[in-house]
Amino acid sequence: MRGLELWFNDLIESKSNELRPNNDSISLRFTDRWREKLCAGGFLSVSLSIKGSTSREGFGQESSGVLGQSGERRSEEEVVTFEEVKKEEVRFGGGGGALNITKHLWAGAVAAMVSRTFVAPLERLKLEYIVRGEQKNLFELIKAIAASQGLKGFWKGNFVNILRTAPFKAINFYAYDTYRNQLLRMTGNEEATNFERFLAGAAAGITATVLCIPMDTIRTKMVAPGGEALGGVIGAFRYMIQTEGFFSLYKGLLPSIISMAPSGAVFYGVYDILKSAYLHSPEGRKRIQHMKQQVGELNALEQLELGSVRTLMYGAIAGACSEAATYPFEVVRRQLQMQVRETKMSALATCVKLVKQGGVPALYAGLIPSLLQVLPSAAISYFVYEFMKIVLEVEST
Repeated sequence: MRGLELWFNDLIESKSNELRPNNDSISLRFTDRWREKLCAGGFLSVSLSIKGSTSREGFGQESSGVLGQSGERRSEEEVVTFEEVKKEEVRFGGGGGALNITKHLWAGAVAAMVSRTFVAPLERLKLEYIVRGEQKNLFELIKAIAASQGLKGFWKGNFVNILRTAPFKAINFYAYDTYRNQLLRMTGNEEATNFERFLAGAAAGITATVLCIPMDTIRTKMVAPGGEALGGVIGAFRYMIQTEGFFSLYKGLLPSIISMAPSGAVFYGVYDILKSAYLHSPEGRKRIQHMKQQVGELNALEQLELGSVRTLMYGAIAGACSEAATYPFEVVRRQLQMQVRETKMSALATCVKLVKQGGVPALYAGLIPSLLQVLPSAAISYFVYEFMKIVLEVEST
């Protein structure tokens, strides 16, 4: 490990020479906290400051003296501020490691479990419109489900839905943060551009879709007419493999990717843009400054950068924008998953058939209950995700 530190010092020294066009004095500081992380197999955090220059250009500001872990006052040459540490983690690959990846995935998974369970009744109503072609109005459909299946009927298929959405959201959230930070490292920017946010969101949506679509297909089969006779998740899985082959689990993959790429781009991009705009506003800067002054005294809810209400609100806005922009793809995808081999049609032919039968509104069947589901789902999902990252102490990937 000593050899690794010497190698890293040599690397930083070589980079320092490249960054010294005006013979400015460059100070390289290793804090005790990050030295401990390196010795424990973590990462090494480095802070660079250019003395004699008023421009930040990717370098941290000098910070005033603060108390160290052991209680002694440290000089500003030994301290890295909150923003510097955060930037260094992104720039030098901080926050890696299997444990941190696991915690990051769990934060996304818990967010999916909580949000999906909360909005399961609305998800059930949406599927009734899309899969069964239900013609009843919303209130009549609610009464029909309650009369035939009771209250638990609104949570029909929720366990399978959680099995699908928990890994999907976990991979989605983790992939977005990872792709965005990788783009930051590649470009060397201080903050992601809007294009990079949308690109990272699209890539995250595609990644999660390819890995998780089999469970989504099984769930759709279970809630379709006759799905009750298949005998649960295992029964539906066996039935599809035996009758249609393994790749039947990936029915609708192309429209799913076409749908999830823009959906992920809009969902994560819009939220990140709103969050960035707030944090750069006078109110946002004041809140962050207050949080830094109260470090160690705030609970997990108080540590949310946007605050509870704004996190919920921005999540809901992002979810609504994403759903409205990509809903027709969702309808076509569900229809493809319902098809059997004998009558299988292409995505384009399925779309044309839907329009011929019900006009353009057929592509938006169930949009209202879907939006009613998405608004609270996206809000709760982002809120729980941000909260769990604080509770689990997830570091930047």
